[in-house]
Amino acid sequence: MIFRAPFLSPASRNSSTVWTPPAYTPQQHQSVSPSGSTTALSSLVRKGKPPVPSTLLAGGKLSTADKPWLADPQPRERLAKILTYTCILLGLAGAALLCFFDLRNLDLLDESHLCVVFEDDFSGDALDTGNWKRTVALGGFGNGEFEIMTNKDENLKVQNGNLYIVPTLTSADIGGTSSLFNGYTYDLGDACTSTNTSACSVTSSSNSSSVIPPVQSAMISTNGTHSIAFGRVQVRAKLPRGDWLWPAIWMLPVNNTYGPWPLSGEIDIMEARGNAPTYPAQGTNFVRSSLNYAPLETLSTQIFGWWSMKQGGFDRAFHTYTLEWSPQFIRMYVDSRLQAMLDLPTKNEKDSFWNRGRYPAVALNDIGVKVPVDDIWGSSDFAAPFNQQFYLILSLAAGGTSGWFPDNVGGKPWADGDPGAMKAFAEAQDTWSATWPTSEEDRAMRVDWVKMWGMC
Repeated sequence: MIFRAPFLSPASRNSSTVWTPPAYTPQQHQSVSPSGSTTALSSLVRKGKPPVPSTLLAGGKLSTADKPWLADPQPRERLAKILTYTCILLGLAGAALLCFFDLRNLDLLDESHLCVVFEDDFSGDALDTGNWKRTVALGGFGNGEFEIMTNKDENLKVQNGNLYIVPTLTSADIGGTSSLFNGYTYDLGDACTSTNTSACSVTSSSNSSSVIPPVQSAMISTNGTHSIAFGRVQVRAKLPRGDWLWPAIWMLPVNNTYGPWPLSGEIDIMEARGNAPTYPAQGTNFVRSSLNYAPLETLSTQIFGWWSMKQGGFDRAFHTYTLEWSPQFIRMYVDSRLQAMLDLPTKNEKDSFWNRGRYPAVALNDIGVKVPVDDIWGSSDFAAPFNQQFYLILSLAAGGTSGWFPDNVGGKPWADGDPGAMKAFAEAQDTWSATWPTSEEDRAMRVDWVKMWGMC
């Protein structure tokens, strides 16, 4: 760097000469003094003095007097420490007591009073018909569903140690999509398990909303083979992916002690939707459980809860869905009790299902007549109507008009109140079927194992 002479003001300049910058000498850095002489730059840098050694350390280690911060603290400082540590100890003790009493009050089944009623790990090569019964019908199953529950092996199979419930397109079975609408008759014949003939056969018509259900699937149950009244049910399953698919693990009463549905109740251990996680009404990243019941057929009470997955979905891996059920509580959860979808006590009158329903004094019955709404379960058993034998059901449905898929959400191609809802769904087949995986591993509801315990 070159330092040049001070720049003179115009009045001080010698106008007869032209100012030129000083020459640069590469041998060393120089600076120009005001008088015009040059000096080495290094000679202008002032050297600092070496540090002076500490006089305190020269005599050896410091004494306590030389360290005033080690002296006894002031009384206020000591009190502050005592209060701080006391509060910490009290907080830890309070947390421990809270955990202790919470654990004591946690409702748990007595393992010593649980006995295995039924289990199946699907290790064979076919469904065990001694334990499972297939439902074969097409009546919509109370939800206005859009599938036929068949007895075909392509819709239900046991392979790779799993049960597969596989949805397929009816059009592939009846000669094309046009047969869904134009005068084709689909008859389940003797395989139909419904006592209602309208649930065994249907004929499509181009002049009406009558259409062949566009999806085929399967439903099995332990009705007539195994049931429990209180105990535990566990099902390890991987859920399907595909728009408007509706997998479910649920239970119905054996004898309908209090009357037909919903008077005797329904237990839904797990329900889900096959739509992608971006679906606004809870897609594959949500699972839900619920209790359905009412003292009158025209009334409906549903208590429900859900569990969600922040990343991925329940269609990507197997999860265990559990019901724990006693006269004192009903709990349903996925994988762990910490992930409870529903947890209800039934220990006193306030917790009874009658009080939970908050029913009106009078309501219209199924023929439009006003009738009193009475407690048909009785006030002495707070678990009623969930105090009777229930059997297990595994099913995979498609669509429906019950509200499970809300109107005007996620591109839903039908409206629940439209008499032609199934026809609208069938007409949109190219759109929703394109979201179904080609692989059965992902399109099917796969069940790894099932276990049921009863109280003994």
